[in-house]
Amino acid sequence: MAGAAYARAALALALWCALAAAAAGQTGKWLRAHATFYGGADASGTMGGACGYGNLYAQGYGTRTAALSTALFADGAACGQCYKLVCDRKTDPTWCKPGVSVTVTATNFCPPNWSIPSDRGGWCNPPRPHFDMAQPAWEKIGVYRGGIIPVIYRRVSCVKKGGVRFAINGHDYFNLVLVTNVAGPGSIRAMDVRGSRSPDWMSMARNWGANWHSLTYLNGQGLSFRVTVTDGQTIVFANVVPPNWRFGQSFASNLQFKL
Repeated sequence: MAGAAYARAALALALWCALAAAAAGQTGKWLRAHATFYGGADASGTMGGACGYGNLYAQGYGTRTAALSTALFADGAACGQCYKLVCDRKTDPTWCKPGVSVTVTATNFCPPNWSIPSDRGGWCNPPRPHFDMAQPAWEKIGVYRGGIIPVIYRRVSCVKKGGVRFAINGHDYFNLVLVTNVAGPGSIRAMDVRGSRSPDWMSMARNWGANWHSLTYLNGQGLSFRVTVTDGQTIVFANVVPPNWRFGQSFASNLQFKL
């Protein structure tokens, strides 16, 4: 009986660990995809993008970024997620560099091209998982002349320096907040805002990419944000924005999500 109880307890612990790992995107399971590159040798052509991060150098994302195909982008819900990629030398020994990997952050969307087939140029067509990587990141694992390479990939935790940052845009009754430098899972599940003159949290909605909005007049109030990332962690960023804020300003917190 004791042995059976121990076995059940061990099974329950293993199941809990598996579920926790899956929630964090750390399942250990490698998946297959392909990767191309864009943006030039200095990645200057990757600035902006469908996640709304703007200048990727200034925001700290640098040249280790990628545009995701429809199958991965999830209408912007994947913005900020990090992926580790390895070129699949078993499939393509000619254009894969051996023994190296690269970790990229999702910062853009690679749209489908329905005028060409998915195996002859329409690399980002659904349901194909595909990474259109910044050229410097791609060249870490692939040989330039290859153009497109087979890869294996998995979600990994995002490692960031400093705290989560908030940029306030929009206008009266329309507060558009860009959230950047998110560690851990990197992507946001839900977000709320509270003004210093209000006792209640107000839900925000994803507007596009990593931008969330509220339709409340919050001018002249200090702002707090409650952010839940996709592994379930929630942090309250109390009074991270002072009452004298103006549209177009950015504010850095001292808080960060766990890896």
